[in-house]
Amino acid sequence: MKIGVYAGSFDPITKGHFDVIKKSLKITDKLIVAVMNNANKKCWFSLEERKELIKMLTNEFGEKIEVKSFDGLLIDFMKEHNAEIIIRGLRAVSDYEYELGYAFVNHDLSDGEVDTIFIPAAREYMYLSSSAVREAATVGARLDIFVDTKIADIVKNKAKNIKG
Repeated sequence: MKIGVYAGSFDPITKGHFDVIKKSLKITDKLIVAVMNNANKKCWFSLEERKELIKMLTNEFGEKIEVKSFDGLLIDFMKEHNAEIIIRGLRAVSDYEYELGYAFVNHDLSDGEVDTIFIPAAREYMYLSSSAVREAATVGARLDIFVDTKIADIVKNKAKNIKG
């Protein structure tokens, strides 16, 4: 069974992330969406909230997707879950340069057991990021073009609570 891992902070999950998830399911038997727990990163949503938002959008795929959290090295998480493919979404050329370095490092750390597959975001999501979604939410912009309608109100409410 080919198990892939798509890791990120997903704060919040965007339509671009979801596009990469759907494309990943075409090349893996099982996909683990791994939500990073990075204490140094100031997230809007808690780790559990981010996992729940992802589950809301991916439950239609049943057992083909698992949503888990991790901290530490991605390679250690991969070994723990018998995964051999890292999925990385790409937007711009700068993403490729950044991600390529990590792909080489992860390949070396895994003694050649883990490979990275880059999946380009759909054209309409090339410049979409979670930080752009948070910024749009802060000023009350419409969010349905950036996040699934199932979670748009949750993101709007979070922005209101953060603004005070």
